[in-house]
Amino acid sequence: MRFTPQFLEELRARLPVSEVVGKRVKLKKAGREWKGLSPFQQEKTPSFTVNDQKQFYHCFSTGKHGNIFDFLMETEGVPFVEAVERCASMAGVPIPAATPDAARHEQRRRTLHDVMELAAKFFADTLASRHGAKARGYLGDRGITPQTQLQFRMGYAPGERFALKEYLGAQGIPVNDMVEAGLLIGGEDIPVPYDRFRDRVMFPITDHRGRVIAFGGRALEKDVPAKYLNSPETPLFHKGDNLYNLPMARQAAHNSAPIVVVEGYVDVIAMVGAGFAGSVAPLGTALTENQLALLWKMADEPILCFDGDRAGQKAAWRAADLALPHLKPGKSLRFALLPEGQDPDDLARSGGRGAIEEVIGAARGLVDVIWSREVEGGSFSTPERRAALEARINELTNGIRDEVVRRYYRQDLVDRLRQAFAPASAYGGYGRGGFGGESGRRFAPRGAFTPGAAGRSEGRGRRPQASAGSQTISHLPYQVASPHLATSPIMRGQRSSLSRREALILQTLISHPWLLHDHLEEAAALELAHPEAHRLRAGILAAFAHCGPTDDIDVERERIRDWVEKNGYLEQIQRVERAITTGAVWGAQAGAAREDVLSTWHQLVVLHRQWHSLLRELKDAELALGDEASEANYAWLRDVKARLAEADGTEALIEGFGESSGRFQRSV
Repeated sequence: MRFTPQFLEELRARLPVSEVVGKRVKLKKAGREWKGLSPFQQEKTPSFTVNDQKQFYHCFSTGKHGNIFDFLMETEGVPFVEAVERCASMAGVPIPAATPDAARHEQRRRTLHDVMELAAKFFADTLASRHGAKARGYLGDRGITPQTQLQFRMGYAPGERFALKEYLGAQGIPVNDMVEAGLLIGGEDIPVPYDRFRDRVMFPITDHRGRVIAFGGRALEKDVPAKYLNSPETPLFHKGDNLYNLPMARQAAHNSAPIVVVEGYVDVIAMVGAGFAGSVAPLGTALTENQLALLWKMADEPILCFDGDRAGQKAAWRAADLALPHLKPGKSLRFALLPEGQDPDDLARSGGRGAIEEVIGAARGLVDVIWSREVEGGSFSTPERRAALEARINELTNGIRDEVVRRYYRQDLVDRLRQAFAPASAYGGYGRGGFGGESGRRFAPRGAFTPGAAGRSEGRGRRPQASAGSQTISHLPYQVASPHLATSPIMRGQRSSLSRREALILQTLISHPWLLHDHLEEAAALELAHPEAHRLRAGILAAFAHCGPTDDIDVERERIRDWVEKNGYLEQIQRVERAITTGAVWGAQAGAAREDVLSTWHQLVVLHRQWHSLLRELKDAELALGDEASEANYAWLRDVKARLAEADGTEALIEGFGESSGRFQRSV
C-alpha cells in the first residue's frame, strides 16, 4: 500500500505527537513542549521531549528523533505501513484505496473481521459458562490457567451443529458471511450450512495487528477423525502466511527476546508461560517461505525447536533445505532438539524455564545441521565416496542465492571436509595416504545434531594439560561419540528404556514418600533422563502436595500410591517395576527401616549425580580428542572412562540387605 505525501501530512496535522506518545510515555507540560522519561532506555531524569507544533519528538539520552510514524516503529517494532494504519485509526481517517475494486475488497475484509471478532467472543463466553466445564477441565489438566486462557482469548465450541450459526444470526450476520469466514461448512451439496467447529477447545489465530482471522480447534473426544482442526483458506486467512502468536512475539522480539518456533498452539502457550514470549508456531503445516520471511523480520537467527525423535530430525532437515536458498548476510536459523518423547509443554511442566533454556542454549547453527546430515552414518573409506560427499556439498552451496553467504558456506564446508579427511601428516598417519583399505573415517550414526569437533564446550571436567613436548598421537583419529556416549542421555536426549538407577530412585519415593518432607527440593532437582521418569516424578510430587502430611507413614504411602495410580500414572509405575531387575536394594522396598532408606536414598542420589557429571565430562573429552588428537586429550579420555568403570562398580554396592532391618548391608 502506498500513501501520498498529502495523506501523510493530513495524518500528522490531525494527530498531535503528544497524543500518540502519551499512550506509552507519561508526559508533563513544560512550556510549549512536553517532557517525560525516555521510552528507549532506563533513566531517572526526563530527557525525552515532544513538540506538537513542530510535529516531532526528541530523546536527548539516545539521540532518537522522529514523527508519529517513527515513534510507533521504534517502540512497537511495526513496519511503516502498519504505523500509518494505526495512526489513521486513531485520527479517524479512512485509508485511501488504490482502486474502486481495492476499496470493495477492503470493506469486505472489515466485515469479515467483525464476524470473526463476534465468533471469538461467543467461544470465550461459552468456555466461561456452565457449558464449558469439560473444556475447562481439559485446560486445567494441561496446566493452562484461567489467566492464560484470557491472555490467549481461548474458547469452547459447543457440540451442537448450529450453536454458533444461531448466535451470529441473532447478531444480524448473514449466513454467506459465516461461510466465507470459514465458520460454517456449506456448499452446493450441503443445503443447510452448519458449524465447522463442534465440541472443541478453540484457539483464536490473529494477524500482525491482533485481529482474529481464523481458529484452531482441539477435539475433546478421542474418536474424532481430526484431533486439531484449523479454519480453511479465506479472504482473511492464508495459513502459509501467518504464525500463531505473531503479535506478542513481534513485540517480544522488539524487546530483544529470542524468537522460538515450536509445533503447536499448546506448545506456544507453555513456552510463553515459561517466560519465552517470542514463541510462535506454524499453522498445521511445515514451515513455508512466507513464514520464514516473517521470522526474519523479527529476528536475525530464529530458533526452530523440534522433537528429539527421527521425525523431528527430518523436520529440521526440511527447514534447513527451505532456508538455504534464502540466506542473507546475518540472516540464518538455529536448531534445537527437545529430549526424545517430550514436547515443549511436557518440558515446561517437568523442568520449567531452566530445562527449556538448556535446550535452547544448545541450539546449533544451520551449517552444523547440514554437515551432520550429510555425514551421519556414512562410511567414506574410498575416494569415490568422499568425492560423492563433496559433490553433494557443492550442490547444496550452489543453491544459496546470495553470493557472499554462498562463498562463506563453501569455505566452511570445505574446511570441514579437509579436517575430516586430512592427509596422514595432519594426524600422524592412519593408513596409507590417510585412507588405507577400510580405515577411512566412518561417521557413526548418532541421532540428530551430534556435536562435532567444532562444537566442543569449554571449562567443564578435568582436562589434563599438555606438556610442552606433547605431540599428536599416531593412532586413528578418535571417533567422536563412542557407543557408550552415543546411547547416553547427553547425546541422544533420552534413553529408549528406563535405567535401573532412575527406577530405584522412583521406587524409593513411592515406597517411602516421607522422604519428601526433608528431601523435596533434592528429589525435584534430580536430572532424570527418561520422559516417563520425569512424568512419574511429577505425579509423585503432585500426590504429595495433594494428599497432605500424616503421622502414619503407611497411611501416607497408601494414599499417595492410590492417588498416583488413579491419576493416570499406573503405566509408569509398572514400567519402574519392570526396570528393577533385582530385589537386593532393600532400602527401596516398603518394608525397610528408616535408617536403611535414608542410606540407600543418599547413595542413589550421589551415584546418579556422579554418573551424569561423568557423562558430560566424557562428551567433552571425546570432542576434545576429535578436535585435537594429542596425548593429553587421549589421557583425559582414558581417565574419564576409568572413572565411569569405577562408578559402575560402586553402584553395585548399593545392592545388599538393610542392617537396621535385621539384614547385613555393605556400604559404599
